[in-house]
Amino acid sequence: MRSYIRNVLAQNNSRGSTVIIKNGKPQQISYGWAWYGKRIGNGNDSVVYPTASLQKVVTAAMVVQLMNEKWHTSERFSQNTKISRWYPELKNANNITLGQLINHTSGINAVNTEADRGINYSEDDAVKWAIDNANAIDPSTPGTYFYNNTNYILLAGIIKKISGQSYETNFNNRIVNKLGLANTYLYQNITSWKTDPISYTWNIKNYQDPEYITKTQASQLVGAANMFTTPMDYYKIQVGLSNGAILNKSDFHYLTHLKSRANNYSGGIYLDNNDTIKSAYGNLGGTHFGIWFQMTTDNRNGLIMFLNQTAGDENAQKQVGYQILNHIKPYTFIAG
Repeated sequence: MRSYIRNVLAQNNSRGSTVIIKNGKPQQISYGWAWYGKRIGNGNDSVVYPTASLQKVVTAAMVVQLMNEKWHTSERFSQNTKISRWYPELKNANNITLGQLINHTSGINAVNTEADRGINYSEDDAVKWAIDNANAIDPSTPGTYFYNNTNYILLAGIIKKISGQSYETNFNNRIVNKLGLANTYLYQNITSWKTDPISYTWNIKNYQDPEYITKTQASQLVGAANMFTTPMDYYKIQVGLSNGAILNKSDFHYLTHLKSRANNYSGGIYLDNNDTIKSAYGNLGGTHFGIWFQMTTDNRNGLIMFLNQTAGDENAQKQVGYQILNHIKPYTFIAG
């Protein structure tokens, strides 16, 4: 398996770290340099990777946790609660439900969420920017699917408003500490003995056009794309979303079948093949990362693929992953 995975990555001019899951057993297989200039290899214990939009299911899961905790109190809320409860100043908030925020069907269509603005934002300032930016553009009618990071930045703010603690504190207590994750951080908490990787493109040769995620860019995307981890830790998160560590199976079903979904996306992930396959893809503007997972919903087979060198677009990267998935368990997975 190891030589096969590495050969597929090599043949497609891709580099990165993967976890393949076969019959319930995860295995890390990596290839190439995470930081070419310093010769730090992918899969090195010191490297933690950006998850980009693969973080969104974590944020959404924390909202469901809080929903459960508040259910028998005066602070009770559900997927149908209007977000004007937390953001009365937000345009159209009286018509937007929490579920629509989670499923990108809020109608919010703010722009330039990933363009590095060169400011190191606090959580509160990142949320304020999201509100101001959303208010600057007339929203679409709620119910319209429009994928936008602003939805999840606002969810991070809601988590703070409900819990009385920062997104960072909730993340560390509810996810990192709960699962005992040793390699999972929000960007600002990455320790001095860890490093995030450089991203590259293939252009005639390997390791071209180096780009990395800056502190300022990460700070803009609280709750949406500021989590860094390893593919093995991310596998543990995926398992934790339905085994009771983060959510139980009933909670996971609730999260992935919200009434506000307009397609097969709900709660930060896509479900396919009669809910037997789950997946999500992420990257960040200005970088070359290709972050993707596709697993069976029972967590027994699949692939978590964190690429830091990519060749081609999102579809090309998924085709690389699909080739690996067909080797793990043929006739099970989907090409996109």
